[in-house]
Amino acid sequence: MATHSIPRVLAGLNDRHHRTALGVYLVIVVAHWAEHLVQAFQIYALGWPVHEARGVLGIPFPWLVHSEWLHYGYALLMLIGLVILRPAFTGRARTWWNISLGLQVWHHFEHLLLLCQALVGMNLLGRPAPTSLIQLVVPRVELHLFYNGLVFIPMVVAMLLHRRPSPQERAIMTCTCAPAPVG
Repeated sequence: MATHSIPRVLAGLNDRHHRTALGVYLVIVVAHWAEHLVQAFQIYALGWPVHEARGVLGIPFPWLVHSEWLHYGYALLMLIGLVILRPAFTGRARTWWNISLGLQVWHHFEHLLLLCQALVGMNLLGRPAPTSLIQLVVPRVELHLFYNGLVFIPMVVAMLLHRRPSPQERAIMTCTCAPAPVG
């Protein structure tokens, strides 16, 4: 793909293809949520030890859960999606999307810190495994459930407001995500 066509593709994701792009993005986010929820169920309902509770994909592919690259890649994908899909949001929806984006910037930083520790082979404060800053206080499984919820809630509020804009917000929308007003 020529570099001059990249801005055109990005523009398309924020006008005629925004609704589809948001749908694909939401499926990815919900699938990731499902992994975390299954892992929490395995720990708290089934009583599995944390190192054996690997979610759905981690059962057939245990190396996935233990790969900092996988976790970092997802955090980066979330961040990129929030940035790329942001231009089409207006008004109140934009505010909530920005909140989600800001929270994901921090979440991404925490995963970058974990990845760097794994790559260098030196963990924060001499811990036995890569450790994020907040993980010094909150265990990793619970922390990432919390982070994902913290990013997900304002993202969903933004999507709902985006689909139901005020007349002023609708007037400046560049996409066709909101259904036409009735009557």
